Amino acid sequence: MMSNKYEESGVSLERGYESVKRIKKHVEATKNKGVIGNIGDFGGAFDLSAYNVQNPVLVSGTDGVGTKLLIAQELNIHNTIGIDLVAMCVNDIVTLGAKPLFFLDYIAINKAEPSLIESIIEGISEGLKISETALIGGETAEMPDLYKEDHYDLAGFTTGIVDKTKMLKKENVTDDDILIGLKSSGVHSNGFSLVRKVFFKDNNYNLNSTFEELDDTLGKTLLTPTKIYVKGMLELLEKINVHGVSHITGGGFIENIPRMLNEHQGVLINKDALPNLPIFNLIMKLGKIKLSEMYNIFNMGIGMVVSVAKEDVKESLAILNSHGYEARVIGNVNTSKKVEII
Repeated sequence: MMSNKYEESGVSLERGYESVKRIKKHVEATKNKGVIGNIGDFGGAFDLSAYNVQNPVLVSGTDGVGTKLLIAQELNIHNTIGIDLVAMCVNDIVTLGAKPLFFLDYIAINKAEPSLIESIIEGISEGLKISETALIGGETAEMPDLYKEDHYDLAGFTTGIVDKTKMLKKENVTDDDILIGLKSSGVHSNGFSLVRKVFFKDNNYNLNSTFEELDDTLGKTLLTPTKIYVKGMLELLEKINVHGVSHITGGGFIENIPRMLNEHQGVLINKDALPNLPIFNLIMKLGKIKLSEMYNIFNMGIGMVVSVAKEDVKESLAILNSHGYEARVIGNVNTSKKVEII
């Protein structure tokens, strides 16, 4: 039965029911061996014993995608932003050696149009299939008084598992480790407030603008989903004694690489070894941003950094590149206590 009074306030229970009906097939597509119960239950249940880990430690992460959402909303393309949401969460927890197990999403929206919700969940489902993670629950909240028409926000939460004896710790990183960088797919999901200021406020471009440096329109380039590194990283962790991993998100190289290091350590990065992604050159030129500052904001073409011993470099590169990550040696660990890019 429809709630007329609730409808008058701008919230439709019927739209909510239809949304749940539409997303079920996408949820089913993410099921893995630990899932218990069904979508629509009051809580999501997961059977850890199915993974037979001797000393299990749960590792959790939560994140959103920031103002990249505004790009998706203006372009009216909603089936990839969910990949970003998953990536931001699962890439974080794999830095501790954890295998992501399950995921929950939260969508806050002006009006829960079933087709829009399905598009968002389609992207989330795609990201979860890439990372072999199950969607076991979520929440969609209609809040017309809080969000403008056609606007919404996303948040995600994931939990993974790692054997306590195999957790990655900064103490494992040695002073002569080699750094391997995994290529990013673009800006990923950080720094978009600055990106939007540079292109749209300061220089009056729009999402349909084209540049000879870019293969697609500006909007489509910016909306490129964040790369998910989970599957290849888990194989690497299984076969190689990985010492440290850093997910290059907000704060770029300068803030994120030290998070995997000991207090006395620093790194030397070879700038010429990094991928040259034209979008960063455009941002730097149009925004009149110093190169040093770019490395403190953006991923600059490297989405994840892995620290390994010299003797493990060749095999590590082979494993990572078999997953299409375009991995390369980008520098080394030292005792400088700083991040140097030369």
